[in-house]
Amino acid sequence: MTFRRDMARISLLGSVLAMAGCGWFDRREDDTAFVPPGNAEAAQRNIEQEIYGRDGKPTSTIWDIFSEREDAGRVGAVNRYIWDASLDVLDFLPVESVDPFTGVIATGFGTPPGGGQSYRATIYVSDPALDARSLNVALMTRAGPVAGSTTRAVEDAILTRARQLRAQDGDL
Repeated sequence: MTFRRDMARISLLGSVLAMAGCGWFDRREDDTAFVPPGNAEAAQRNIEQEIYGRDGKPTSTIWDIFSEREDAGRVGAVNRYIWDASLDVLDFLPVESVDPFTGVIATGFGTPPGGGQSYRATIYVSDPALDARSLNVALMTRAGPVAGSTTRAVEDAILTRARQLRAQDGDL
């Protein structure tokens, strides 16, 4: 009698583990609620193109693990020159969080050298291109947002530094 009971317990445990391994317990009815409308099909197309390429054939093989990678320093879809230039230009601000996958750098309040006003910045690098459209900067003081001319001056300084960094890499 105990043998049957033990076998029933083992088979029940095995089925529970099999269902858990397949993700059966993690299913939700509202999984698509987190995807903005109209973007699910485009996202699926992008994933398929990333895996299979535009012509439907796989773009990589098992032997690709032994080949040299394109850019080992690239983590997310951001321009590394703009990323580094943002950190260089705004080095007087304490960095609170960085996310290279989304391209967001958030800083705390800090005072520039020789200045009396305290600033806080959020930098968004949205594209891997070294272009002004790839950079969005939001500056604010403790009293509120800064003037647009100040934000543009900081963006120009970041883009100028990014071009300098790229030129230095080209000299290597």
